[in-house]
Amino acid sequence: MGLGSVAFAPSTSAGDIESVQQRGVLRHLAIPYSRFVTRSGDGLDVELVQRFAAHLGVKYQLVECPADEFFGRLTGAAPQDGTATPTPEPLGDLGACGVSITPDRTLIVDFSVPTFPTQVWLVARAESAICPIVATGNLATDIESVKRLLPGVLVLCKPGSSLDARLYGVVQDGARVVDFTGTINDLIPAVIHGDAETTLMDIPAAADALAAWVGRIKVIGPISQTQHMAIAFAKTSPRLREEFNLFFARCKADGTYMRLVRKYFPGVIERQREFFRDCRDETQPGSGN
Repeated sequence: MGLGSVAFAPSTSAGDIESVQQRGVLRHLAIPYSRFVTRSGDGLDVELVQRFAAHLGVKYQLVECPADEFFGRLTGAAPQDGTATPTPEPLGDLGACGVSITPDRTLIVDFSVPTFPTQVWLVARAESAICPIVATGNLATDIESVKRLLPGVLVLCKPGSSLDARLYGVVQDGARVVDFTGTINDLIPAVIHGDAETTLMDIPAAADALAAWVGRIKVIGPISQTQHMAIAFAKTSPRLREEFNLFFARCKADGTYMRLVRKYFPGVIERQREFFRDCRDETQPGSGN
């Protein structure tokens, strides 16, 4: 998910697993996004964290927040650039809503082991003259094929996020980048409306958009290497993160995780089969061995 990631001053107020157990509640900080956290309050990350709360023997609480406050509310710290005031104390014990791991975010928070694969795609209006590439089975070749289509093309992107086109060298490839001031969920509607010919979207959100806007958009091809999403923890919560990693390993081994993936993102499994190869899948005898 494309969240802002400015540097934050460290905080010593974020609690670890003992604080969660003493409080008796695991607070799941999230932003509604794709089928990780839906506006109806369910989703892959919701169910995963609910199970983690049960594993800890505590109640579960979903805490929603604006995208630009996500990391500050998780760590209880203020951005060092002075753009926001400190949160008196963290409002979440972990953050989970399809959060992509990026180098700058690892300076702010610690991530769990990867929990979901993703990739950034170039998406265009259906009537665009740009045609989808023919996949070769070689990701680097496919990315280069997409980039050869970019000279002069207007690409709508979300700065400060994993959907910032500048991260993938598209300006050098001749694309014209336009920064979008709305939310990530509004990128596809903006392209359909005609604000730009194309935009960037990660795999989960693109799958949602293709289903919601049938015949209105098309995927041109990949613009990034495979990336990973994970659960975010304050750097002052190492034992909570370690316990989650142990819990998640069990979910992969006993089939729980793949049941959730098939419930919310069945179309991603074949596209990212390598990521799921060590997970027990009850529909595939012998998987996860």
